[in-house]
Amino acid sequence: MIQVKKINKFEKGELEELTSATMDAIQEGIGFGWTKKPPKNKIIDYWKGVLMVPNRWLFLGKYKGVISGSIQVVTVSSSNEAAIFRVFIDTHFVATWARGHGLAKLLLETAQNECVENNFTHVILDVRDTQIRAISLYEQLGFKLWGKLPAYHKLANGQIIPGNFYYKSLKQL
Repeated sequence: MIQVKKINKFEKGELEELTSATMDAIQEGIGFGWTKKPPKNKIIDYWKGVLMVPNRWLFLGKYKGVISGSIQVVTVSSSNEAAIFRVFIDTHFVATWARGHGLAKLLLETAQNECVENNFTHVILDVRDTQIRAISLYEQLGFKLWGKLPAYHKLANGQIIPGNFYYKSLKQL
């Protein structure tokens, strides 16, 4: 019913499905850095661009055979030797219609396992205070809160909301 795979290129129909899931998530307030839903072509260009960045891994999550979420792992550049052991989780989301089936957890676990296989030992991520379900999942999976930022994200209505910063050691995986 749910599955996750790491991709290097989009197969037929995947970009369209991912774009649709992204538009759903943005509409429901996930954001992706936008304060309001952008035109579809901007989202398509965004996802095409993700695959062009050499230090980004993209994982697609499917629910009932349809792409309904993703997670990205961002590795540091090889010139940053002091931080070469850690990665950053970016744009971890599941479309509203596919939530509650374990896909967000499977996306995160698959990404973490890939990190371990590639000898990364720590993961960091950030999340808005308003994303209660995501925060609960991260804490359930062993992520530790290390900081808060009072002015983290600006909503479409202009409201500024706080965010949380988490880390996790992958040694126990």
